[in-house]
Amino acid sequence: MTGLILKLAPHERVLINGAVIENGDKRSRFSIITPNAHILRLRDAIHPEQANTPVRRVCYIAQLVLSGDAEPDDARPQLLRGIEQLSQVFTDPDSRANLTRATEAVIAEEHYQALRALRALLPREDRLMAARRQ
Repeated sequence: MTGLILKLAPHERVLINGAVIENGDKRSRFSIITPNAHILRLRDAIHPEQANTPVRRVCYIAQLVLSGDAEPDDARPQLLRGIEQLSQVFTDPDSRANLTRATEAVIAEEHYQALRALRALLPREDRLMAARRQ
């Protein structure tokens, strides 16, 4: 059986197909076997006011698809354009690999994997933005 494995901490919340689900008092593990289910850990969610950097904006678009607030077909051009713009700045091999994974995931409509690859760029972006402010 394949699918997404969710490991939830006590009282952790997750959004699945538009419904907020809260875990109980103990750690638990779920196997999501339904393909194309919209799943988002709320602890990982980027709020609209936090989408204030290039990587966060692209992550936010992927997140909107996962939450069911944006249609994949409408978001695809925005995501691919955003990833292309990020590739102009993130030229190191690790970042390139994450951007390639994100692109492939968007094309395959695997938005969770796209978001995961894009989120890997957040620490690097934070360092770049901090260096720019100095």
